[in-house]
Amino acid sequence: MNASNLLVELFVEELPPKVLQKLGDAFASVLFDQLKAQGLLASTESRLTAYASPRRLAVYITEVLPQGEDKAISQKLMPVSVGLDAEGKPTPALLKKLAALGADETAAADLKRQGEGKAEALFFESTAKGVTLTDGAQKALDEALAKLPIPKVMRYQLQDGWSSVHFVRPAHGLVVMHGTEVLIGVKALGLTAGSATHGHRFEAAVDPVVIQSADSYAEQLREEGAVIASFTERRADIARQLKAAAERVGGGVSAIEDEALLDEVTALVERPNVLVCEFEKEFLDVPQECLILTMKANQKYFPLLDANGKLSNQFLVVSNISPQDASAVTGGNERVVRPRLADAKFFFDQDRKKTLASRVEQLDKVVYHNKLGTQGERIARVRTIAKSIAQQLGQPDLGRQADQAAMLAKTDLVTDMVGEFPELQGIMGRYYALNDGLDVAVADAIEDHYKPRFAGDELPRGDVGVVVALADKLETLVGMFGIGNLPTGDRDPFALRRHALGVIRMLVEKDLELDLQTLLVSTLPAFGDKIQDIQDTTPQLVEFIYDRLANLFRDQGFSAQEVEAVLALQPQRLSDVQKRLDAVRAFAALPEAPALAAANKRVGNILKKAETAVQPQVNEALLVEQAEKDLYAVLQQVGPKAQQQFAAGDYTASLQTLASLRAPVDAFFEHVMVNAEDEALKCNRLGLLVKLYVAMNRVADLAKLAV
Repeated sequence: MNASNLLVELFVEELPPKVLQKLGDAFASVLFDQLKAQGLLASTESRLTAYASPRRLAVYITEVLPQGEDKAISQKLMPVSVGLDAEGKPTPALLKKLAALGADETAAADLKRQGEGKAEALFFESTAKGVTLTDGAQKALDEALAKLPIPKVMRYQLQDGWSSVHFVRPAHGLVVMHGTEVLIGVKALGLTAGSATHGHRFEAAVDPVVIQSADSYAEQLREEGAVIASFTERRADIARQLKAAAERVGGGVSAIEDEALLDEVTALVERPNVLVCEFEKEFLDVPQECLILTMKANQKYFPLLDANGKLSNQFLVVSNISPQDASAVTGGNERVVRPRLADAKFFFDQDRKKTLASRVEQLDKVVYHNKLGTQGERIARVRTIAKSIAQQLGQPDLGRQADQAAMLAKTDLVTDMVGEFPELQGIMGRYYALNDGLDVAVADAIEDHYKPRFAGDELPRGDVGVVVALADKLETLVGMFGIGNLPTGDRDPFALRRHALGVIRMLVEKDLELDLQTLLVSTLPAFGDKIQDIQDTTPQLVEFIYDRLANLFRDQGFSAQEVEAVLALQPQRLSDVQKRLDAVRAFAALPEAPALAAANKRVGNILKKAETAVQPQVNEALLVEQAEKDLYAVLQQVGPKAQQQFAAGDYTASLQTLASLRAPVDAFFEHVMVNAEDEALKCNRLGLLVKLYVAMNRVADLAKLAV
């Protein structure tokens, strides 16, 4: 059987642009996998190419067979004892089973016997004819349509006026071709496979475009239909045109980089044509974040920025048509964007007529959460927490600035600009704070208190911003945990995981001398009677934060054992965790490490079984065995040195100093019976082990390193 290449195209009305690429990839991959599962691909060399444009989903697959290979089938029927009588003749039960399979009594002689004794069974062997490509393609297409990740299905009527189907958008054409042959038996969504499709709505050279073969599909669409069918090719073409257009403008400008916008525009056009437009320079007096957002979000334009990131009054439009005279297109886009920019300017001018301080009372009318009150109440809590953090840092002046920034941090939520563009919250607060003549540090903190907003985002730029950002995130975490509004496996509506990571990053990367437990406990009083189960809130939240911390450091390349060893002690200074992990990693590389980790685990188990709490006290007079005397002597020498290094923050040196305990520890366990019959000796030896355990586990729980 000769293999040929296969084309399947579904021609539809304009697809949702934000999911077009996802739909195209899913359509292609499911079709390919289904054909492969049915044995219709000639070899492992078969490849797929996915196509997705605003009005089509298509896939091109190489080396597809017209019919799958026949398959030998061995089917277990029943135990021999049931299928054959004492004389070896088929029983009625066996004859009935054979009849159901389309075989007669004579087939009983050809049945295979497998197994032994009571497990011996009869097997019917036959050959299943390979599936035809028409049937296989039908099954694959049905499966591909059923598994499309459609965000919202619509229902529409077919041309007969009676039938209706459900799909993402109305479908108007189906092409299924194997080489040059149309698989006319394939149907989908009320359509029968053919060879005709449609190109660009306005610029196609012919309509319909009749596909000559599966291999000519992409070229015919490009030449006759004025359509670049490949999403990847269109995207690359737009990126190239954006760069070329920016170079034509000159002045060192470049199109703003936005991968999501580039994907969306690629999904909106079939044959891109990038044009240069401009708006009046007077609009540049408006904060450029406002102009950029309105151009990107509302119009899908690409603003132009100079080398310093300053906005130009020119921008780029990705058009779907290429007229000889593009002035009508550019003029139309300029007319469309002008009212948008005028609105932004109006909002900006109106907002500046009132100070941020005058808007504080309005927050009392904005509901934050039905159990936690208004935004006004929330701001009061953030102010209290911010002042507490500054006090813990020993900087009362910082507390005064943080208090002012916290008081004003949410006031831009009630401005016209943020009401229109919620994405600008914080950003506009900074502009309005500077307009009010406030200190730059306070203005920066108003913008930065939302940071980090996502993984990899920058941290607040100044100390005031860090304090207010910490206070804001802690207020959210403690408040939500306090009312039992915890995240689940797939839901985190208040972004508590992100807030916890933000707290962690600021404590770690800013090297803040703040204890986590103290920080959380000091936050609780700000809530008054809003939180009922105060005792349960902190432990839950501590565990939640340490879980995020563990994930963070595992992602940075530390092993699960190393992370578990350090976090088992729940170090309160999160800024110390990195140094502790580095020390544990260096310790684990020492030849003494495995034996000491195992010994540490053994010590821990012994102490857990002790009937009463044991103090780290040793009476030298009760040290009778040489091994325990040697261990005590070395511990007296090594312990203070390791403790001094630990106190100085040199965790690596502290652990390496303790490595010299290996030989005396090994000797102790070899020659000394800890649970001696003499109670005084037993207690003294347990006290020595406690002393050893305390010395060895200041940096991390070394037992976690034991294999």
